[in-house]
Amino acid sequence: MSTFLYTIAGVLVLALVVAAAIALHVTWKLTHPVRKPVDMDPADFGIHHMEKVMFPSREEGITLAGWYFSAEQNGFHPRHRTVIFAHGYSQNRLEPHLPALSLASRLLAGGYDVLMFDFRNAGESTPALTTIGLREQHDLHGAIDYAASVRPGHTLGLIGFSMGAATSLLAGCKDERIAAVVADSPFYSLREYLQENLPQWTGLPRFPFNWLILTLSPVLLGANPRHVTPYAAVQQAKKPIFYIHGTGDSTVPAMNSSRLRSLTSHEDAALWLVPHAGHVRSYALHPNEYAEKVMAFLDKAMNGLPGQEREPGNV
Repeated sequence: MSTFLYTIAGVLVLALVVAAAIALHVTWKLTHPVRKPVDMDPADFGIHHMEKVMFPSREEGITLAGWYFSAEQNGFHPRHRTVIFAHGYSQNRLEPHLPALSLASRLLAGGYDVLMFDFRNAGESTPALTTIGLREQHDLHGAIDYAASVRPGHTLGLIGFSMGAATSLLAGCKDERIAAVVADSPFYSLREYLQENLPQWTGLPRFPFNWLILTLSPVLLGANPRHVTPYAAVQQAKKPIFYIHGTGDSTVPAMNSSRLRSLTSHEDAALWLVPHAGHVRSYALHPNEYAEKVMAFLDKAMNGLPGQEREPGNV
């Protein structure tokens, strides 16, 4: 082989090594997002009684932190139901752009207890790899275990946002203790989503970095996006699911929820497409309507008030 060919081969190998190193660095950053502080006070939202709680994930070595709000202890008529919140990627229990505490205060006034917690590597929970729904399922199952243990007579529901919505579908569709799921801005399939949208997250060209990241990360991190499939979970679900998605969502396009709704067979499943709302911005845009629709859905799904008085959304 000539010196020229050796040089070309060397340059190609070096370029591949550099590209792989960049891909690994970016993957590490994506799976270790910077924590955001838990810096809002529930009292500012009219919630004057709370329990600080800690409980285990179903994955050994992970402890999760959060708040439990009792409707009765906050002065409202209890309805023996608990709604568990599941936050989005790189957020924490506050989901500040809603903000989640505002929605929680409305649910409390409606008689629902609320459990808000931080997934792994978020807020005040144990540092660990963020896997965008894969291992977070273990955390959400831990939250369900906790809620069921402290309020054994309560009917349980989930409301999740973005990554938390996808995780709620993955965990809630399988867990018989969950009566209903509200999924705000979920993705259809993690691998499919990343293949299409990784450049927006990384700032890197689609080629060769999509292939490198999606090929190397499962091997080196033991977390394969192929295994995060909300679409498969909803196909097997035998419970009502309420999908909420903004038509102006450029992060996770609304078509994700439309596709998931088409696979959901329960007669009380619903889809509310919110005109012009961005990613997980539907509540901020229409807080009263959002809360009314969510509670109407939960009332009916959890065998409470008749669903005729409030319409949960367009099917």
